[in-house]
Amino acid sequence: MDEDTFRENFSQELKPHKTYLCYEVELQEDDAWIPVDEFKGFLRNQVTKHSRWESGPRCHAELCLLELIPSWELDKERHYRVTCFISWSPCPDCASQLAAFLGKNSHLSLRVFASRIYTKFAGYETGLRQLQAAGAQITIMTSEEFEYCWKTFVDHQGTPFLPWDDLDKYSKMLSKDLKGILQLIGEESRIQKHTLTNKLLYWYQHCF
Repeated sequence: MDEDTFRENFSQELKPHKTYLCYEVELQEDDAWIPVDEFKGFLRNQVTKHSRWESGPRCHAELCLLELIPSWELDKERHYRVTCFISWSPCPDCASQLAAFLGKNSHLSLRVFASRIYTKFAGYETGLRQLQAAGAQITIMTSEEFEYCWKTFVDHQGTPFLPWDDLDKYSKMLSKDLKGILQLIGEESRIQKHTLTNKLLYWYQHCF
C-alpha cells in the first residue's frame, strides 16, 4: 500500500471508517517459523454495490481473509501461523467467526496485532475474549509492529518509518485497556471453579 494509506488507517490519532488488514503466513519447522512469502499481502473491508444508489452486504476485512485462506491450500498435516496487523480490532461477529474457524482448522494458529480497539458494537469485549479463548493471540501494535508493517507492506521508496506524535502513549493506553478486557477470562474461570468447588463441597457434606 502507499504511505498515505498506511498512515491514514493505522495512525491511532485518526478514526477512519474502514479497516485495513496486513497478513503473513509462517510454517513451523521444529522450533522455528519459516515465512511463506507467497501468502503475504494486505486487504481491506469491502462493500458490494447492488446499484449506483444502493450498497450490498459488507465484508469485513477479517472475513475477506477467511474467504482467501482456503485458496492457499495449506497442508493440513503441517502447522502454520497466520499473523494479522489490523487497523481496528475485530468486531464481535468477526471475532466469533475467527474463533469458529480456528476451532475447525487445528493446523492454523492466529496472531492479531491491532492498532485500535473497535468499540462501536455492544459485545466487543466478549468477542475478543472468545477469540482469545479459541487460541488466538491478541495484542496492541507498538512502534515495533508499525515499523515492521512499514518495511514489509508499504511502498515506502526507501523512506524510513517516522512515528506519529504520541504513538507510544496511545499504544500503552490501548494495551492497558485490552489487558483489562482479556483478563476477565481468567476472572470468569476463577469464579466458575470457585462455584464448582462450593457445589462439590455442599454435595459432599450432605451426602456423606
